[in-house]
Amino acid sequence: MMWMCIAVFLLWMKSGGCTEKANTSDLMEYTAADFYEKLHSGKMMFIYFEHQVTPTISLFLVELEKSADALQDYGVLVGKVNCNKELVHAYCTEERVLHTAFLFRGGKEFLGFDLDTVFDVNSIVSEVLFAILREEVKYVHTDSDLLAMEKAARGKKDIVLGYVRSLGTQEHRSLMETAYVYGSKYQFILITGGPVLKHLGVSELSHSSRVWFLHCRVDSGFVTPMTCPLTLMRKPLSTLSLHSFLQLMEAPLVSEVYSDPSSVQPPQFPYQQTPQVFLFSRPTTAHLDLDTATTLAWRLRGLALLLLVHRSPAVKTPDEYNAAYRLPEKSLEVKYLTMNDLDEVLELFTNQEKEEEDEEEDEEESDGNLDDEIAASVYENRGNMPDMDSITQLTSDNFHTAVAQSSLTVALFYLKWDAASMAFLSSFIDVAEGLTDSEVQMSAVDCGEWTDLCAAQPGSSLPIPFRPITAFPSVLLLRPHESAQYYRGMLGTEALHRFIMLSHPASPVLLSTQEEVTSFLQEVPHPELAGYTPDRVLGLFETHRGVPLFTEVAKSLRGEVLTGLLTDGLAETWAAEHAVDLPAVLVFPSWRTHTHPSTLPVSHSAEELLSHINTALLHPLPELTVENLPSVLSLGKALLLLFVGEEEDEFGRKQNQALVEEMRGVVELGGRRMEPYQACWIHLGRTPAGMSVLGSYLGSMPPLPALVLTHLPSGGEIYQYPPNMPIGAPSVLQWLQRIEDGTESAAGLLGEDSWPPSVKFYDFLKIMDMQEPISAQQQTPEEEEEGEADEKEVNMEEDVLEEATYSSSSSPTPNKNPHSEL
Repeated sequence: MMWMCIAVFLLWMKSGGCTEKANTSDLMEYTAADFYEKLHSGKMMFIYFEHQVTPTISLFLVELEKSADALQDYGVLVGKVNCNKELVHAYCTEERVLHTAFLFRGGKEFLGFDLDTVFDVNSIVSEVLFAILREEVKYVHTDSDLLAMEKAARGKKDIVLGYVRSLGTQEHRSLMETAYVYGSKYQFILITGGPVLKHLGVSELSHSSRVWFLHCRVDSGFVTPMTCPLTLMRKPLSTLSLHSFLQLMEAPLVSEVYSDPSSVQPPQFPYQQTPQVFLFSRPTTAHLDLDTATTLAWRLRGLALLLLVHRSPAVKTPDEYNAAYRLPEKSLEVKYLTMNDLDEVLELFTNQEKEEEDEEEDEEESDGNLDDEIAASVYENRGNMPDMDSITQLTSDNFHTAVAQSSLTVALFYLKWDAASMAFLSSFIDVAEGLTDSEVQMSAVDCGEWTDLCAAQPGSSLPIPFRPITAFPSVLLLRPHESAQYYRGMLGTEALHRFIMLSHPASPVLLSTQEEVTSFLQEVPHPELAGYTPDRVLGLFETHRGVPLFTEVAKSLRGEVLTGLLTDGLAETWAAEHAVDLPAVLVFPSWRTHTHPSTLPVSHSAEELLSHINTALLHPLPELTVENLPSVLSLGKALLLLFVGEEEDEFGRKQNQALVEEMRGVVELGGRRMEPYQACWIHLGRTPAGMSVLGSYLGSMPPLPALVLTHLPSGGEIYQYPPNMPIGAPSVLQWLQRIEDGTESAAGLLGEDSWPPSVKFYDFLKIMDMQEPISAQQQTPEEEEEGEADEKEVNMEEDVLEEATYSSSSSPTPNKNPHSEL
């Protein structure tokens, strides 16, 4: 247990070394006497002997400074000797040391590193640890080398086999840090290329790092004469993911249970992200069933945990089912099935894994893949932790007390080594410092340190009002004796501040008098929201029938919409004034006066009512922004999208205003004909990334204004309104009719990467990045899918996107020019 605690501490905490800048005092400047004293003591030292400081040397010293903290935990002292002040024989008199840093071990020089190979903190840490572990971490190049290693390890140690495209990278560091902790337990092998990649089914052109676990300690019945069974780690290589993967490899191959799957506890930490598969066994075939379960468990290794359910009086599952499964983090529901062969279950989880990888990629693109400027800023300032005096640090010890003492606690769950977390932390602190409401407690949880709090399961020894945190950063609003409320808005100061202020009132607010209703509709809900007009919704109920459903919807809208509840005589009065039958819902969008609300009947389900409210809140002709695009796309309608340029003078402003009015005329004149379409517009001055979007639609940048029709449910065609024709409501409707009749030619095609509803919009950042001429070395390669076919598919999509974005210089005819969207 103590060994595991040490491993978790090193792996989880020191991963922060990737982003934490060492204190300048950690870079010791040794005198000659100090150097010799440390040398003869046998301590490991990584030392640079400084002569003159050039710009290159200066940059190296900054990175050397940052590596001091990380290497100190591995027993390595980091420092420099100033040869202009101190003379160390053989190191201050030879020219070879000008561009070399030295590792000393056991009282003598162990290895010299050219500064070209130790250029940043990741390369310094990875190369030094690689040198220290040179006997523990083997390097193989050919398949025969690997087979020899497997033969030597068989029956003794399992093997962790890692492929990194180049040394000195973050992935290389992650592998070396893990090897330092687990080196006595597993045999670590490093690959950077060579014929062995083909043996493993990996292309040498692959940019993705990979890790395999070779099960060489297993019983001989599962090991062929030549090779050990291997399991591929399916997540991107990082210190944390590799630590979790190794823990999963230690899980039992098959667990046997004697109760119904619905009664079996979901996987506990650290396996809470892993699905469970249940196979049912009968007493008469118990031995064969165990063999079948073992065979399937090997095929599912790394994908799911397998449990063999022995049928007994406690097992209530009907005999018609012979298998079941439970997915993580979605619900505790167990799904039952009748399996005809093992491939059915394997295919189920292979497809599930593919879907989850796609979701993770989408989430990473929206939340984690910051544009180069932000990522660079986070990297450069990763050691400069902001002043956190304005927020409460939550831990496993004080969590319940802190939440109970405040009516509203806003908690940020973050990781120090996560770029998005650290970028958002400053905004979160800005919100905390700007709040004047003493009833709101702003707090933060470092999930790298308090893993038991962030990963606690409902019903565990640490009862918490939320599910385990799996995405970072995450913001939760906590109230005593209530379930947590999740913030799903933009990671910015203004958006979060507004959400907190709108979450403060009850949802719904019970309104008992006409004066309270008037105040609810007209007054600012909080002084800190002065100048902001929120959306409002009123529920009118003659009796309490239907109130629980409306309350459920109101809680879903909390933080985004103010909701009020009227009952009895007051509800009847308002219903009579607006000529509606009770029960009813009145929607007051911020873009419309409170005297003309939209009226909705009370639906039979919360989901249906929530959908109707969101539709009523949306402007009939919205300006597309970062914030509202997900809600526009979620309608599932074709987009009739007007692009207007930035106004240079009053004439331009009036011209754009007239164009928007014409689009409003299209909506009004078209009436029911416009129901399949969502008319909207983008102001390229306020949303400059829209220029690249428009150019990618059509293959080149057309003259402005430009009107396009895209995201048709029937296909991926893009239509452009004739640029030489004035934009008027009647002519636009005629153009839409020609498209419906099939007599209008498409101007382009959407690629397969069309906008999904909630997160793809942030790929505007990717398009904005493309506008900057960055070098290939600065670009972050796309994560590749497993397998050669998938790699080719991803590369094709990237090529198509690049071709479409820049085709204005090479393709004079944009028609039918496919592109990959946003």
